[in-house]
Amino acid sequence: MKLLSHFSPKNSSLSPLSAPFFSALSFRLRRSTGFPVTSPSPPPPYISVSPSLSCHVSSRTGGGAGGVVSMDSPSLDLAVSVDSVARDLKNQSLGSDAGDYSKRIGLKLEDINWDHSFVRELPGDPRTDTIPREVLHACYTKVLPSAEVENPQLVAWSESVAELLGLDPQDLPYAQCYGGHQFGMWAGQLGDGRAITLGEIINSKSERWELQLKGAGKTPYSRFADGLAVLRSSIREFLCSEAMHSLGIPTTRALCLVTTGKYVTRDMFYDGNPKEEPGAIVCRVSQSFLRFGSYQIHASRGKEDLGIVRALADYAIRNHFPHIDNMSRSESLSFTTGDEDHSVVDLTSNKYAAWVVEVAERTATLIANWQGVGFTHGVLNTDNMSILGLTIDYGPFGFLDAFDPSYTPNTTDLPGRRYCFANQPDIGLWNIAQFASTLSAAQLINDKEANYAMERYGTKFMDEYQAIMTKKLGLPKYNKQLISKLLNNMAVDKVDYTNFFRLLSNIKANPSIPEEELLVPLKAVLLDIGKERKEAWISWAKSYIEELASGGISDEERKVSMNAVNPKYVLRNYLCQSAIDAAELGDFGEVRSLLKIMERPYDEQPGMEKYARLPPAWAYRPGVCMLSCSS
Repeated sequence: MKLLSHFSPKNSSLSPLSAPFFSALSFRLRRSTGFPVTSPSPPPPYISVSPSLSCHVSSRTGGGAGGVVSMDSPSLDLAVSVDSVARDLKNQSLGSDAGDYSKRIGLKLEDINWDHSFVRELPGDPRTDTIPREVLHACYTKVLPSAEVENPQLVAWSESVAELLGLDPQDLPYAQCYGGHQFGMWAGQLGDGRAITLGEIINSKSERWELQLKGAGKTPYSRFADGLAVLRSSIREFLCSEAMHSLGIPTTRALCLVTTGKYVTRDMFYDGNPKEEPGAIVCRVSQSFLRFGSYQIHASRGKEDLGIVRALADYAIRNHFPHIDNMSRSESLSFTTGDEDHSVVDLTSNKYAAWVVEVAERTATLIANWQGVGFTHGVLNTDNMSILGLTIDYGPFGFLDAFDPSYTPNTTDLPGRRYCFANQPDIGLWNIAQFASTLSAAQLINDKEANYAMERYGTKFMDEYQAIMTKKLGLPKYNKQLISKLLNNMAVDKVDYTNFFRLLSNIKANPSIPEEELLVPLKAVLLDIGKERKEAWISWAKSYIEELASGGISDEERKVSMNAVNPKYVLRNYLCQSAIDAAELGDFGEVRSLLKIMERPYDEQPGMEKYARLPPAWAYRPGVCMLSCSS
């Protein structure tokens, strides 16, 4: 059984995964979700890759390069560098508009316990200029932030992240080198085109956290772009990072958001109509920003760089998976595979095999959680996949409003909907196949170990997803038929995903409820359904109530447990857009209000009900419900 080939034909050392094995796993994943059969097909197991492929910069998110540089842009002689932002934060000169943040944060930057393990332990680029180029035999390039700012303003500050860090790195900021598959095609070198890591903080709990400025200026990975970010996309990333954390979903974090006082030119819809938008910088925080593409880029360059794949794997295990390094040989970690010969994989004999399995399982858990809350990432390229199983690189994401398994928030994804909501589990598997193939190319794992990692992804996803859906419905045990019928009904009638599950906890487990009263608790979301559809919902409600009654749990107890997993508030795109519209006029109050509300998504929060309303009609216009990668 062979692995999926994922690089250009010239790198033929990577053998292809057998199509039946991949397809069987994919089929199991799709059946486990219960999505209607009208969902888009999963991505194919084989992708033809052009060795000369170069994706347009605008299709990138995360640390991507930003917009295209205008060749006739005037020089900004009076502007100051982004260092002034760091100085303002260091001195806590946040201004009266920042509330009382400055009174609550006790440490200054020079007091923080900084470390630089990534730079210290891994090979770097000998050059420090930002001229766009292929960076060979290196994991990073040392660069200084260069974004020009004028009268920067603190838009928002996450107090919980500041507390997490225990809050002047001047010596070792860097941009990371990585590659990746974009929309199924190998794109070559990508890298941090506008993200610069300041360093690592060791907090009071001895936890390691990286601080990264996104929108801080050009790096060698910026290609023909400007390395900057706009306020619009920066607000979205800042708010969603913190909202996802409060939902209990693994994610990178965001410490603060600062406007630069400068304007950035962007063509939001790629239609030839660029406009100037306010610039901004987000300080992102994560225990690591390593992604699948961090390893892929070196494997793609052949034998000369395969040692870097091993060095990066050792670095990740040593710093972020130390339990694998400390794994006892006496531990029972041998498993029988599901392939034809039912061979045994012993994870105690190869730490890299244990590692890829854990990465696969963390990824499966992450995507199961996304499906549970109705989150669609929008750009699941391999360069946007965290080795820690974190949500990373918030671009054109979207939470489901009206339930539609084929929903994609990314206009670039519309032709094939590769990254739509229903396809996310399959894409996770596809991306794990690419990651496993990379480690196989570096001879860190063999084919059986790689296939076992993919097998574990499938099993872990199904276990996690079924457990999540069981809790969302308050069921005593998983009922595939009941959940499948529910999702089909929701898709047919375009029922609001978040509000439906929140209201579902109001149904009583009483089989004697009159038929005409069965749907009363759901009337706010079952709008304009005809007689035939009403009968379908009544039939489902009867089956649901019978299942609830068999559980022997009180209605009150079940409601509490269901509301603990079904949020009342999610960061809907129209809420983001309202905050963006106000912020672009200089009013940051709505950004701060959303940050506060999304810190308690499962609480009722009396007086905040407007943030749980169904989207207004304007929310379905381009640029709100669906966005481009322009940022």
